Amino acid sequence: MTITTYARAWAITRADGLVLGFTDHDEPLTFEGIEFRPEAGMTAQAVVQGAGLSVDNSEVIGALSSGAIAERDILAGRWDGAELRQWELDWRDPDARRLVFRGHLGEVSRSGGAFRAELRGLSERLNQPNGKVYQRRCAAVLGDGDCGVDLDRPGLSAGARIAAVAGARVQLSGLAGHDDRWFEHGRLVFTGGAAEGLACQIKNDRARPGGAREVDLWTEPGIAPAAGDPVRLYAGCDRSPATCRAKFANFLNFRGFPHLPDEDWLIAPDRNGTGDDQSGAHECPAR
Repeated sequence: MTITTYARAWAITRADGLVLGFTDHDEPLTFEGIEFRPEAGMTAQAVVQGAGLSVDNSEVIGALSSGAIAERDILAGRWDGAELRQWELDWRDPDARRLVFRGHLGEVSRSGGAFRAELRGLSERLNQPNGKVYQRRCAAVLGDGDCGVDLDRPGLSAGARIAAVAGARVQLSGLAGHDDRWFEHGRLVFTGGAAEGLACQIKNDRARPGGAREVDLWTEPGIAPAAGDPVRLYAGCDRSPATCRAKFANFLNFRGFPHLPDEDWLIAPDRNGTGDDQSGAHECPAR
């Protein structure tokens, strides 16, 4: 491969399975079942890679295009965490290529009709803390493999329609039969309209007369929904043992340690005020 035949290609795979290919060559390239097109105007800085566990660093820049990467999809978060692979190759012979980067998109920003996306290499995840946290509340996420609750079970989800929306506050209709705050800490999924497919975490949930509902979301949706759009709400969990037992009948799968002593008990001095219990015995925390 010479300088005059050198080219780069990128393949981006979204979480929903959509795969797009781009190249800085002036003609389309095809390999690994992907067509890499040049007209999207996508370019990338040189990949900075280091030995050991240092984080690979680069970014891609491109024009927002309805046929490739649309602004509405970036606002909706559909490109967040997408997998990206980058090759260097000889455009005369795409089989003579070298994979130089594999990772995922980090922060994506847009301005003036263009987008800029940070690239994060595979080693970036090795710098994230891992381990078990011993705490009173449950460490599982409602509905995941550790929790085991089926959120499609009757009563744990319900459909409704948007009556009005103002920022992160959504008013709903047609949602009777659920207690006040039933969906608090849960999810609201937009199942139709411009925001279809987006999911938001529920901060507050208040039942109103006549099947009406008022929901506050933690963040405003990236794409604004409209009155009449359908949504689906999923029950929330505050991860306490009482909620796990009473609301979901799932205490056997509770992933917390509700009988851990609190910090005040752990640092409390002994009866003599010395901080050193000479008796060799410790009191159990009150239950």
